[in-house]
Amino acid sequence: MRILIVEDDPNLAGFIQKGLREERYAVDLAQEGEEGLLMASTTSYDLLILDVMLPGLDGFTVCRRLRAVGNRVPILLLTARATVEDRVAGLDMGADDYLSKPFAFAELLARVRALIRRKGHDHAPRLTVADLEVDPLAHRVWRAGREVTLTNKEYALLDYLLRNPDRVLTRTSIIEHVWDIHYDGMTNIVDVHIRSLRAKLDRERSVPLIHTIRGVGYMLKTPEA
Repeated sequence: MRILIVEDDPNLAGFIQKGLREERYAVDLAQEGEEGLLMASTTSYDLLILDVMLPGLDGFTVCRRLRAVGNRVPILLLTARATVEDRVAGLDMGADDYLSKPFAFAELLARVRALIRRKGHDHAPRLTVADLEVDPLAHRVWRAGREVTLTNKEYALLDYLLRNPDRVLTRTSIIEHVWDIHYDGMTNIVDVHIRSLRAKLDRERSVPLIHTIRGVGYMLKTPEA
């Protein structure tokens, strides 16, 4: 899952980014309203965490403009202004949830999970392809009934492949969804993690699931396909 944080306080933005990355989310940052609006308009995100008090365009304006062009990304507003009027104004402009500062990270994380579930990412309790099974809520993985332990990035990579079965995913798209936009597209980080994932999931299996599409990227292929 890929999240955009638009927050002008670098300490708070860094704190949220670090915590979300530890929870296996890919996270991008913007510090101004105009920058956040541009990024949200040109990149597909699963969630937008948007501060209300921003330099340039404020969060309310960013929210309103996104909704005006049909962008339905879930939006969680952050603000130190906790009056009922402010909350109503934000929700009326199209925000999906509202969190007042200061807040506990555990509450922020719970609201993030709820908004992503509402969007439909965790509609099914488990994701399966052949004998591979993933619990997206508990972040647990099984192959042929045996549980497999993955690192955070290995799990995020598998999750992205599994949500796009029988579809070729380029290295660039994988980097953008599993890591973030700041990674160099020429890096071999995707290949390294694919090798590690194959070693844990496909080694000694008669039916490999992760396939290389030479010159393009990778695909998680269902046996039926």
